[in-house]
Amino acid sequence: MTGWRVGYIAATEPVIKAMTTVQSHSTSNVCTFAQYGAIAALQGPQDCLEEMLQAFTERRQYIVERAKAIPNLSFLTPNGAFYLFLDISQTGLKSIDFCQKLLEQQKVAAVPGIAFGADDCIRLSYATDLTTIEKGMDRLDKFIHLL
Repeated sequence: MTGWRVGYIAATEPVIKAMTTVQSHSTSNVCTFAQYGAIAALQGPQDCLEEMLQAFTERRQYIVERAKAIPNLSFLTPNGAFYLFLDISQTGLKSIDFCQKLLEQQKVAAVPGIAFGADDCIRLSYATDLTTIEKGMDRLDKFIHLL
């Protein structure tokens, strides 16, 4: 490397470090209005929580029971959040191919497990109404049976 390039790189390192710090603080943190929303959620009325808990418990129970009945899928029952992480390794497909075919053939969106470091898994959300979950699971079941 020529002398001017070495000097240029050395001179720009502090600038790049400072820019990285500014970028990190301006894009990686929760914005102010969301923080005020969180305060309101924590300090406001809590009476809707039991209803929400019951709805998500019902959805989780339904999706878990349906997934158990579909061949070539396995999973651990989730204890929190609203996702089901399915092991699809027995289908012979990797997560991106599985999700792409599921979307194209059955119009069901899933997240490839490769995004979480598990290319033999997919993630399904049950953060929607029960009717939509029922349709999605019917379509997933059909998709698996057509493989």
